[in-house]
Amino acid sequence: MTDLHPVRRALLSVSDKTGLIELGQALSGMGVELLSTGGTAKALREAGLEVKDVAEVTGFPEMMDGRVKTLHPMVHGGLLALRDNAEHKAAMDEHGIGAIDLLVVNLYPFEATVAKGAGYDECIENIDIGGPAMIRAAAKNHAFVNVVVDVEDYDALLEELKANGGQTGLKFRQTLAQRAYARTGAYDAAVSSWMAGAIGEPAPRRRAFAGTLAQTLRYGENPHQQAAFYTDGSDRPGVATAQQHQGKELSYNNINDTDAAFELVSEFLPTDGPACAIIKHANPCGVARGATLAEAYGKAYDCDRTSAFGGIVALNQVLDAETAKAITEIFTEVVIAPGADEAAKEIFAAKKNLRLLTTEGLADAGAVGLMVKQVSGGFLVQDKDNGRITAADLKVVTDRAPSEAELADLLFAWTVAKHVKSNAIVYAKGGATVGIGAGQMSRVDSTRIAARKSGDMAEVLGLGEPTVKGSVVASDAFFPFPDGLLTAAEAGATAVIQPGGSVRDDEVIKAANEAGLAMVFTGMRHFRH
Repeated sequence: MTDLHPVRRALLSVSDKTGLIELGQALSGMGVELLSTGGTAKALREAGLEVKDVAEVTGFPEMMDGRVKTLHPMVHGGLLALRDNAEHKAAMDEHGIGAIDLLVVNLYPFEATVAKGAGYDECIENIDIGGPAMIRAAAKNHAFVNVVVDVEDYDALLEELKANGGQTGLKFRQTLAQRAYARTGAYDAAVSSWMAGAIGEPAPRRRAFAGTLAQTLRYGENPHQQAAFYTDGSDRPGVATAQQHQGKELSYNNINDTDAAFELVSEFLPTDGPACAIIKHANPCGVARGATLAEAYGKAYDCDRTSAFGGIVALNQVLDAETAKAITEIFTEVVIAPGADEAAKEIFAAKKNLRLLTTEGLADAGAVGLMVKQVSGGFLVQDKDNGRITAADLKVVTDRAPSEAELADLLFAWTVAKHVKSNAIVYAKGGATVGIGAGQMSRVDSTRIAARKSGDMAEVLGLGEPTVKGSVVASDAFFPFPDGLLTAAEAGATAVIQPGGSVRDDEVIKAANEAGLAMVFTGMRHFRH
């Protein structure tokens, strides 16, 4: 197999015209014959370039609203013919098939059509047929043919041609072919996933997932693991779409933790007041609401100052100078917010290692989406946990109903518990977490850990009693026995929110009544593994 092969004839057919004219001019300047279709040919001609229509080559006009134009032996023969195969060359000579050495195609904008909320028929019309067929043909024959599917590769193509006197090397063509197959694979994944939703198929026989490389990471969770960050094309505000204003590149763990922080804080609408979440190892170590962002941050920080060191801070409103100054008083890895004013940016500029991300909005906490987890031999796929409750959804099951203040804190604690690894226990008071127990095998242990952390912080803050005294407590799943609930009562909790549904609910309710607790059931749990 000869390594270098010349590019003498190119077929260009693109929906995205970015960089097209410059590419066409450069190729023409190298003596490359240009073939094209429809709007692409028109754009090239208007730029003064000589272009031959594919219809001239095939002998058939474009038809059926452009659905049929490149699906022809004169095109696919030119792409698929093996240049060093005598039989292939004879067939080309017999039928007048000219070799196509370069294919430049980007596909109908199906993903963009879906993203803008187009109807079913419009989405169907934006499924490309000829493009993927040509791409796959050219990629298969990469021993001789170059295939470019991304505007980002135009410059690399021209550099390769200039470096090799109008030829390209095998390694370069192999790289292009891999990218081409990845593009058609991603395209088909987008179509099949959209169609599953459009026809109401919750568990299609085959699932395909795809992403676009956003960043090659230094390593994964640990230095011996390779890693990369891919985006799915969604414009939903979050870590994938955020603008980074300063600081070194995000690491694998930074991205994971920042996503967890922003998803949590996005539960609190800016119109309902400032909110802050501080995350460490994907678990919240402090969450609070306040009259100002600075107050919300301070209350969240006071939940667990030790864990907050080196954590991720997420805010639900534009970062201001007062809050920025408070955040810089300790080491923080990342701050993510809908925006940041100039004064805040100036304060952060003195902390070169602190990453500041802005998102221009909060993530829609109710957005429909899929969560995917790889297991040995397969994937687990489920809907995103969009479960939310209001006071009207609660069922009071104890003799005493919660007070208005307790009810507000119960709903707040429940919202936070949704984002804590199970078994999750969250104590809250005055719109702030005061103790969080996460990821324990026993719910009783989570209850005790959260209370102990509250006691530790009381000492740090110089308080006379643990901050958990007079708090409410949320449990992400039911209490299977009264022991966890009684542990929370002993710690100082006065009201409880939990899903209910245990076979021992009556025992737990009785224990709550005897302890003077108010308790409400949600009828919904929030396991998070």
